[in-house]
Amino acid sequence: MTRKHYAIFGLIAPVLFWITYFIMASARPEYSFQTKAISELGSVDAPYKWSWNILGYGVPGLLISIYAYGLFQSVSNGGSKLPLLGIMLSGLFMALSGIFPGDFDNKQSVTMLMHTIGSLGSYLFFLLGAFTYPQQMKKSRYWQTVTKLLLVFTWLTILFGAWPFLFPAIPAVGQRFVFLFYFGWIFYTALKLYSEPKAFPISE
Repeated sequence: MTRKHYAIFGLIAPVLFWITYFIMASARPEYSFQTKAISELGSVDAPYKWSWNILGYGVPGLLISIYAYGLFQSVSNGGSKLPLLGIMLSGLFMALSGIFPGDFDNKQSVTMLMHTIGSLGSYLFFLLGAFTYPQQMKKSRYWQTVTKLLLVFTWLTILFGAWPFLFPAIPAVGQRFVFLFYFGWIFYTALKLYSEPKAFPISE
């Protein structure tokens, strides 16, 4: 596949996630973006749980993991593989969270435990990739121009992660911003990869 092919995977993932989110949220009048976690769209008692878990978490996660390889091949010049592992595992753990619907009424259940591992793992591995990529990007004339914005996106995910402690009455709003900047990071790097002036294939 060429870099553009990998980039398309990265572009589709955020679009699919948000389209699925808005459709699924609008289908449930009782669902509040201010108080309900995104994962509650796919909880064990949700009416369309597998639609969300597959299209909201599963497929986007797998697309991100595939995209991660193309991004790494473009940015890396024989450097550390931590950026690759970070973004690739972030996608795979997101997909894992879709396999196990969250049980918000029994947070000690196995399915809730696995869902939590998938969710937290996805974010922590994203931080690993997002904080290690700039060091490699700075060595590239093409990629060095985006490092500051990407770090802003990364720090904003951390900042909004503290939202529930600051605004406990509307705890879920911060999660939307975390996802916004997470997928913003993915979409922006994918757009940059798609625009890169290289046409030769990465792999056969």
